[in-house]
Amino acid sequence: MASTILNQTIIMLILIGVGVICAKTKLISEASNKDLSKFVLQVVNPVVIFMSYQKPYKAELAKNLLLTFVISVIAMSVMISFSYILVRKKAGREFEIERFSSVYSNCGFMGIPLVNALFGDEGVFYLTAFITVFNLIVWTHGVILVSGEKDFKQVVKVFYSPTIISIILGLITFFLEIRLPDTALTALGFIKDVNTPMAMIVSGVTIAATDVPKLLKNYRVYYVCFLKLFVMPLILAVPLSLFSGFDDKVRMTVLVAAAAPPAAMCTLLSIRYGKNSVYASEIFTAGTILSVGTLPLVVKATEYLTKII
Repeated sequence: MASTILNQTIIMLILIGVGVICAKTKLISEASNKDLSKFVLQVVNPVVIFMSYQKPYKAELAKNLLLTFVISVIAMSVMISFSYILVRKKAGREFEIERFSSVYSNCGFMGIPLVNALFGDEGVFYLTAFITVFNLIVWTHGVILVSGEKDFKQVVKVFYSPTIISIILGLITFFLEIRLPDTALTALGFIKDVNTPMAMIVSGVTIAATDVPKLLKNYRVYYVCFLKLFVMPLILAVPLSLFSGFDDKVRMTVLVAAAAPPAAMCTLLSIRYGKNSVYASEIFTAGTILSVGTLPLVVKATEYLTKII
């Protein structure tokens, strides 16, 4: 499984490199990249999620989906708790951005391609539970953390997002066993297939705008990435390894989603609330690149723990 992750992350790194080249050669501008990002988030990702529900109903699938919801809530709660311990509040330090980046992952952009490579549609099916929990918590705790304001109106807006709508529609079609005609499935399948290349190219264009020499001199970037990519996943790996009776696909889907690099959303929220968006972008860039090495290690460590515990 670790070798599959390594192979997939290398593929994704190559695609990110294509995005960097497109940015440097002006083939994709910053404005165009924002539009592409919206297309991936609001059209492609929801289609991928919806398509994962287009499968025959099985009691085991439903049970594992519910289990993934529960584990995802626990995982997010654990990471949030540890972020307050490992990232201390200090004058002059961007602790809000560091805590956010150490907890919230790019579970949509990076998680979907990785889980799809490991477990196919069934893995993405379980991943939707993590994504749902992620969206509910990031638009409450995450927004409050970055903005410093309690804006619970955001919770209502979450349910109008294309991602949540696709999950709700997918659940309805799954439990009622509603299947789309083959023609519609084929058309949506074409959209689904562009998810990985488009998501990675968009990430590459974003990374190209980062001041890499400046990034390399900031040791706090490495510390936050170390927390997000290594410490947090390993903290989760121990309790996940104890539940050997769980379906491996459920456990590893949650782990991979949690171990994915820092969320690009931190940069967007930083811009919106007047925080240091450049620092958030640096963490995103470093985390995305470093995850090529850390993701296989985390998966391998979890596999080892599962055998010895």
